[in-house]
Amino acid sequence: MRLIGQGLSCERGGRELFRDVEIGLSRGEGLLIEGPNGSGKTTLIRAIAGLGRFAAGSLTLEGGDKEASLGEQAHYVGHADATKPQLTVAENLAFWASFLGGGDTADGLSAFDLYDIADLPAQFLSAGQRRKLSLSRLKLVPRPIWLLDEPTASLDRSARQRLTDLMDAHIESGGILLATTHMELGARFARRLALGSASP
Repeated sequence: MRLIGQGLSCERGGRELFRDVEIGLSRGEGLLIEGPNGSGKTTLIRAIAGLGRFAAGSLTLEGGDKEASLGEQAHYVGHADATKPQLTVAENLAFWASFLGGGDTADGLSAFDLYDIADLPAQFLSAGQRRKLSLSRLKLVPRPIWLLDEPTASLDRSARQRLTDLMDAHIESGGILLATTHMELGARFARRLALGSASP
């Protein structure tokens, strides 16, 4: 499997955010997308997930499921945690497992040690707990591509380490990972992409 982006450009509100971005990632590789606010990090990763459009360029996935879109073969975790507030933590995981096509709720609970709050409705979770629940989808249902937008937001040190371990395991098992961030994630990323005035 190989994700290839050529000449990618994006605009927002009539303003060009970036142009001629090149991406080439194979199994077992990660890309860390860096840059200041407004540089287009979120726009880029949302467009890769199929939630936005590129103004120019092409994006192809070689070796994937020909019957599924790139977005259907990826986990996208954005700024919104996408939890159902009336459902408990365990019920949210069960819903995702059903909707996304398989997965064991126990795997989701173990990802960030959510056992103690498994029966708590999501509406009562702290910001950090909601983020951990959202990220637990990564372990709950296997997907070859992970698209993570500022995944460490609201996480404490222990949860950040668990996330790093998950990302490392995904890359080591042959997955493809793209993440946007202002901070060092510590995972084994093969390369970095600097947008805006960020240093390469």
